[in-house]
Amino acid sequence: MQILLKINLVILFLLATSSGVTKIMLMPQEVQFFGGVGFSNVMLIIFGVIQLVGGLMLALTKTRLFGAIVVAITFTISTVVLFMSESIVVALITCFTLLMLGIVIKQSINHSKTELV
Repeated sequence: MQILLKINLVILFLLATSSGVTKIMLMPQEVQFFGGVGFSNVMLIIFGVIQLVGGLMLALTKTRLFGAIVVAITFTISTVVLFMSESIVVALITCFTLLMLGIVIKQSINHSKTELV
């Protein structure tokens, strides 16, 4: 079970950081997609930085809970935009990613509770 949790964490780390980097680099598909719902280039870069920082925070045990929450918020925003753009399949995949983040959040909360005891 521990191996599956670590794999989940690595996948989320890679998804969050790569997603953040593509926004920071203003990849044309990201600019077009998010621009369609009103994101300016500056807003997209800020959104990408937040996603990247959240993803990096997933790597450290002490910051993992906050990082997972930050990434979950950014992925939730992306999911809303995906549904608005009628990209249903990608939106559903992103919803699955949110469930994966929920596992990390629950695991981090449980870890925090055991440290207090």
